[in-house]
Amino acid sequence: MAFQTAATTPPPPARLLPVAVLLWLAGVYLRIPVLVAPPLAPFIGDELALTQALTGALTTLPILMLAIGAMPGSLAISRIGPRNTLALAMVIMVIGSAGRGLVPDTVTLMIASAVMGLGVAMMQPALPALLPRWLEPHHIALGSAIYMNGMLMGEFIGAGITLPVLMPLLDNSWRATILAWSLPALLVVAALFLPKRDLDRPVRKSAWLPDWKNPLTLRLGLLLGLSGSMFFGLNAYMGNLLEQQGRIGLLSEALFWYNIAQVFASLVMLKMARAWVGRRTFIVVMAVLSIAGTAGTLVLEGWWFIASATLMSFVAGILLILLVALPPLLVNSAETGRLSAGTFLVGYTMAFSVPMLGGLLADWTGDTRHAVMAMVAYSLLVLPLAFTLDLKRKKDQPAS
Repeated sequence: MAFQTAATTPPPPARLLPVAVLLWLAGVYLRIPVLVAPPLAPFIGDELALTQALTGALTTLPILMLAIGAMPGSLAISRIGPRNTLALAMVIMVIGSAGRGLVPDTVTLMIASAVMGLGVAMMQPALPALLPRWLEPHHIALGSAIYMNGMLMGEFIGAGITLPVLMPLLDNSWRATILAWSLPALLVVAALFLPKRDLDRPVRKSAWLPDWKNPLTLRLGLLLGLSGSMFFGLNAYMGNLLEQQGRIGLLSEALFWYNIAQVFASLVMLKMARAWVGRRTFIVVMAVLSIAGTAGTLVLEGWWFIASATLMSFVAGILLILLVALPPLLVNSAETGRLSAGTFLVGYTMAFSVPMLGGLLADWTGDTRHAVMAMVAYSLLVLPLAFTLDLKRKKDQPAS
């Protein structure tokens, strides 16, 4: 097991609870800015005369930035510390996200979307790097589960509440809706400075580029790509798959169960984080079930198709948390941001590239299932890496 119960006395609940709330709120903003775009896309597209490609870019461009922005996040962590990096990243995210609600044309919309994606990308390595500085060692796995629960809840909240609840309250204005989702993040930024731990900047500059000599960087990244490519890819091609089956009328039900499954996954991990995180067996099992669920969508139809996709979403959500929670448990706090950034760089590059290449294959053959086959093929290729993970904590070295 990658972590052991610490002998230190846990902080009292009055101190632990506010930190948990802050982690959860920060986690929510890892996804809400990205996933409010799909429900608002028709309204944005009508006003700004977007093409289908540009409409899709409202969601895919920020996902690409999740890979590109990992390195600036790691650099910032090494220079100004994880708390300051998280605050800076959230401000950048708000500038880009709120900017999307104020833009006059397509070019500025895309620029604002890229800025927003950069902010979210910088938040990603900052959160795991902050955990060992804010929490006792035996609470780190739970801390990971808490902010990941916030992230996965953010996916569901952003997709599920925007149109039926928030937009009607704001006179059906897509611009006001985006601002209403974005600006409250500034309150979270201010609250980040309430905990008294880790207020100082790093005394010395530490390494920030990924350590490619560390086998965990590439292995965790490629396995993160397994989870991400299947989740984002199947989400993207769900409508086309159901249309090819002649079951397009089931799309809304399919997307509902598909997205809420990740919420249930995060709730399970809140309960099971300390028992499951750091155990290779659970990573292998969840990866195998993810592949099986995705493969099931190739041969099943109707509600059985939805059940298979929902299974994949559920176990992929657990797998995501199991992988993202590892860096703060396996390396010292000075190396956590660096390892996390490297895994996010690799993972989100694959999560963007594999479904895109699968889509090109499907366009060439005229069969959407070939896009899913490409994701399954990639996942089978990297699955053996799960069996070779060394999940023993590396000996702490003095922070440089």
